[in-house]
Amino acid sequence: MSDAGIRILLIEDSPLQARLIEEMLSEVQSARYHLEWADRLSKGLERLRGGRVDLVLLDLTLPDSWGLDTFIRLRAAHPALPVVVLTGAGDEKVFREAGRRGAQGCMVKDQLNSASLDRCIRTALARRRRSGDTGG
Repeated sequence: MSDAGIRILLIEDSPLQARLIEEMLSEVQSARYHLEWADRLSKGLERLRGGRVDLVLLDLTLPDSWGLDTFIRLRAAHPALPVVVLTGAGDEKVFREAGRRGAQGCMVKDQLNSASLDRCIRTALARRRRSGDTGG
């Protein structure tokens, strides 16, 4: 992370969801979040090749990837980068498996608010720092 704030890449195909998450992050007073958005996994992976991203918020249902495979593909390409999985359904089995495979957090989209999103991001970044990973 830099003095400029926390750089987040949101990989989410819904423009409405992307706007809502952007609004939630802008409401957080205790941190400076800089959000970039990719609407497909392929575009997100391309963006990540450029580096300088502190954390990824990842929707598991995308036009070019679906389900846990979405997380697995991202994790294979960027194993040290903290990832918070976002889903529209509270599928506990998927959450547990994503966590087992290295997701730093899992959140249900319709339960998101500024405080819970901020808390999850901070926790994910703290876990990365404790593990000694340097991110993507």
